[in-house]
Amino acid sequence: MRSILLAGVSAVVLGLTAAGAVAQSPAPFNRIATFNVIDNLPAGADPAKSTAAEIITFTEDGKTLIYSDSPGHRIGFVDITDPNMPKAAGVVALEGEPTTTVVIGGKAYVGVNTSESKSNPSGHLAVVDIASRKVEDKIDLGGQPDAVTKSPDGSYLAIAMENERDEEINDGAIPQMPPGNLTYFEVKDGRVVDDSKKVVDLTGLAAVAPEDPEPEYVDINSRNEVVVTLQENNHIVIVDLPTGKVTNSFSAGTVDLDHIDTKKDKVIDLSGSMKDVPREPDTVQWIDDDRFVIANEGDWKGGTRGFSIFDKTGKLLFESGTAPEHMAVRLGHYPDKRNKKGIEMEGAEVATFGDDRLIFVASERGSIVFVYRDKGGAEVPEFLQVLPGGVGPEGLMAIPSRNLFVTASETDLREEGGIGALVTIYERQPGAKVAYPTIESANGPDGLPIWWSALSGFAADPSTPGKLYAVTDSAYAQGRILTVDASAMPARITAATIVTRDGKPAKGLDLEGIAARPEGGFWLVSEGNPEKKQDPTQNLLLQVGADGAIAQEIALPEAVAAQAIRYGFEGVTVTGSGADETVWMAVQREWKDDPKGFVKLIAYKPADKSWSYVRYPLDTPEKGWIGLSEITAYKDGLVVIERDNLIGPEAKVKKLSFVSLNGVTPVALGSEAKPPVLTKTEAKDLMPLLKAPNGYVLDKVESFAIDKDGNAFIVTDNDGVDGSSGETQFIAIGKMD
Repeated sequence: MRSILLAGVSAVVLGLTAAGAVAQSPAPFNRIATFNVIDNLPAGADPAKSTAAEIITFTEDGKTLIYSDSPGHRIGFVDITDPNMPKAAGVVALEGEPTTTVVIGGKAYVGVNTSESKSNPSGHLAVVDIASRKVEDKIDLGGQPDAVTKSPDGSYLAIAMENERDEEINDGAIPQMPPGNLTYFEVKDGRVVDDSKKVVDLTGLAAVAPEDPEPEYVDINSRNEVVVTLQENNHIVIVDLPTGKVTNSFSAGTVDLDHIDTKKDKVIDLSGSMKDVPREPDTVQWIDDDRFVIANEGDWKGGTRGFSIFDKTGKLLFESGTAPEHMAVRLGHYPDKRNKKGIEMEGAEVATFGDDRLIFVASERGSIVFVYRDKGGAEVPEFLQVLPGGVGPEGLMAIPSRNLFVTASETDLREEGGIGALVTIYERQPGAKVAYPTIESANGPDGLPIWWSALSGFAADPSTPGKLYAVTDSAYAQGRILTVDASAMPARITAATIVTRDGKPAKGLDLEGIAARPEGGFWLVSEGNPEKKQDPTQNLLLQVGADGAIAQEIALPEAVAAQAIRYGFEGVTVTGSGADETVWMAVQREWKDDPKGFVKLIAYKPADKSWSYVRYPLDTPEKGWIGLSEITAYKDGLVVIERDNLIGPEAKVKKLSFVSLNGVTPVALGSEAKPPVLTKTEAKDLMPLLKAPNGYVLDKVESFAIDKDGNAFIVTDNDGVDGSSGETQFIAIGKMD
């Protein structure tokens, strides 16, 4: 079956792009807490080893979460008696990798994968007593379990026995034996009946590889009908549990995609298209007894970058098309470095909160969750909001009895200096404002979202209050200057200008700072990396016109440039005008000729092309390193961002400091004269502001600006959604004292 985008999609696109769409939500969700899985390790566990929170559920009283930690071969418990302050509540060790857990009464039933190889799959259903935190029983499943679910009336427990393919064999092509199946049990008196096990053969149904169904996900409606996704087979099966019979089976179909990015070239270019893309659904959730939603991840050849709604006869009722992907671009969450399959929708959840039937769908690669309201039947679902989802949200769980929604993100980035696996808790708050996003983009001249991410430097327009300019760094192949309306809520990127050299997008730039020139145009700084083995780069000061054309590229004196390390220019600002105009640049960390704990603030005078510098004293870190990330002229001196390179619970130093230039005479750069050391005063501790969104403390607060009216703003850098959650926090901090 090949589908076309339904007429209703345009309405969803309009809802996504309209600034008022989010504000109209009668009861939005906002993040209230984040739990770090590393805080729930058992005694003796190696804290350096990878952890995960892949799939999540909750106890029947709604006060304890249970997540799957596959690398640790355990399930973890989180006490959310007070959901604003989640607490570690212990783990249960398992004899294999947990996949999905469901709770029936006081027992947790955990699918456990014990396969010694993909060709010899094995697994069992572990029965865990929640009160004692002990495994009471193991029920052999005869293969590798994936998703596990229970029926609404508590009478059945069903398991997708995937027996997954080996992606290292023949590029992951199927068939690969042995085949998977649907296995289910009866539940009586709140307990799975071990010997009631039934197996439903799913072979011979799909057209792709009928002998190898590869079931991925299951859900049960109130009529005790199971819907099963066969992801690689791009197929959907309906099974009646009381009889064990397949009642329907149909292809998930294909989608034609226009205005998508199809190239891995460090540029988000929405001019591409793909035809006949298989949906290859992952998670499936019943919306009611007749309709269900599928998240179209794609794990082999497909993945339509969105989600779809079908009825159980196989009729397509709704297709999101590229609307979620365009929203990811608009919010700076588009994963260009991993865009082979776009934002890769994987998780889904459906639940009723009050009078609203809500659909949650999660982007694994974009690390966001989209929230829609079901309008019933074939009506187009109403977009409500987007939630920041941690890194790679996969497990989604709604707890309507407590007005809560929870995500589990399996990605652990601590080895690369990032955040570990997380459990994130959101609360539905009637009458509250939507807290995220804090910055988004408008449409460009082509009618598509202005793309952005990796905001690395900010500056204020000298004449218009609330108007700011930003630059993006080397996460992208193009240096770009963005115009930002900081008076909008959320702040709004209204224009983008490509930085050009000889009429073409300038290559080899890592823009880390921007300042508006008194005469018009901009000063930009590009951070160099002379330590690169191939194509080393130098720190550059760039004079750029309002049209983005580079007028001058000014390099440091050779003797000084020879002292640089990979941590170079991180901000630029201007003091004075005319013959007194001075361009100040902040160097992030100590160079070879700097004493430990002191970094350079470098001054350049365009009038006589002279270089000079002073030294700034850094705080001493307890762990990691501390450096500068921004510099901004203010009154008779400069404000800098001083921060450590730590993230989450380890972050300690993120602050604004002020240094006066009164009576300070910089010395010539490269001279033997001893430079003055500036006296710094803490202007503002940024840690409370970075903790306030109730996520983890973001590492890179890299931008600061003060607008024409004296209003100050800070912005974090999300590294271009590579090795991060993609979250950007644009925070107004009011007037400077």
